[in-house]
Amino acid sequence: MPRAFTPKIVTANDLLEGDVIYLTADDRWSRHLAEAELITDEAHAQLRLLHAEAQPGKVVGAYLADAAPSARGPEPVHFREEFRRTGPSNYRHGKQEHAPA
Repeated sequence: MPRAFTPKIVTANDLLEGDVIYLTADDRWSRHLAEAELITDEAHAQLRLLHAEAQPGKVVGAYLADAAPSARGPEPVHFREEFRRTGPSNYRHGKQEHAPA
């Protein structure tokens, strides 16, 4: 029996800067997970992923990641996506530079 589809977001890395980015409903790439399009339909998710993969001059490594709805927008379901959202852990730079200690 196939598993039920779980909500997804499209995520990738910015080709030039390497930052984690998320595809929004209005076809922008955002560095903020809260702005990501939360996709609840499997066919639509596949189309959005194809759209992302068709931008090799902008993104690298696009994929669908599980997410859950929240009042603040999509939230990661797995540790990997939470880790990617906060950025590198070796020292405070990038996203972590502006985060409270």
